Amino acid sequence: MKKYIGKRIAISLVTLLIIILVLFLLLQFMPGSPFNDEKLTPEQIAIMSQKYGLDKPVIIRFFMYVKNLCQGDFGVSYVIAKDTPITILLKNRVPISFGIGLEAVTFGAVIGLILGILAALRHNSWLDTLCTVISVLGVSLPSYVFAIALAYFVGYKAQWLPLLYDGKQYFASSIMPMIALSMFTVATVARFTRTSLLEVLDSDYMLLAESKGITGRTLLTRHAMRNALIPIITVLAPLIVDLMIGSLVIEKIFSIPGIGSLMVSAIQSNDYNVTIALAFIYSVMYIVLMLTVDILYGIIDPRIRLTKKAD
Repeated sequence: MKKYIGKRIAISLVTLLIIILVLFLLLQFMPGSPFNDEKLTPEQIAIMSQKYGLDKPVIIRFFMYVKNLCQGDFGVSYVIAKDTPITILLKNRVPISFGIGLEAVTFGAVIGLILGILAALRHNSWLDTLCTVISVLGVSLPSYVFAIALAYFVGYKAQWLPLLYDGKQYFASSIMPMIALSMFTVATVARFTRTSLLEVLDSDYMLLAESKGITGRTLLTRHAMRNALIPIITVLAPLIVDLMIGSLVIEKIFSIPGIGSLMVSAIQSNDYNVTIALAFIYSVMYIVLMLTVDILYGIIDPRIRLTKKAD
């Protein structure tokens, strides 16, 4: 198991380094520069480029940037908040996006699992049909449709919850965006849970377990769900990253000061350091989650670990 985990960690580190290199090169060779102000003279642009080290060769800048990243230094903003350390820009925004995203992931995964299990256990019943309809709606309708509906009926008409984000009322302000963000997760997890569980329940080893007298909750949790979890975990991992990074549309609707709007502003203004920092955070989260998924594969189903070891 240690060798398996070590190999996955090594692959993840190499992947992260390649991602940083690709992002860095793409941004360096994009048209324009952080200093596109028409009022600046060529001499002033040259001075600013020298100040920020942008006059050095690309390869030197890349290794300097990687070295700073390893020390937790993302550099400073060139445009959005001139000379402000990016860690300060992210300090207040990241917890908000991550907090609402984590709530949406938890809510979506729990509700999705419940709906999927009920649909599988009550196959071809009205409950199965209801769960299927909810799944189709959740996948088909964009999250901003749910957000607008919640904002109008719950926030504006009923006035049960704050219509716009208020840091002093974080929990109340996060409920509507959390529900809107989680609908796709609810639908996706419910659909995969239902499909996987139906396949497992019809398998030969489940019939063997029943013939041995294993029934009820033990049969469901110890045998059925354990074997049905792998496809569910696979589809849930990228959803976790997407939700925790934040949705720009949802943040705009509810005026949430998260990192989604910061990313768009950084790209539009060619603020290289901010763009790479946010992309780096996204990549680290995705790689860590996929590494966790790989490890969970080996724990849930040892056959996967043994097969990879044999390869």
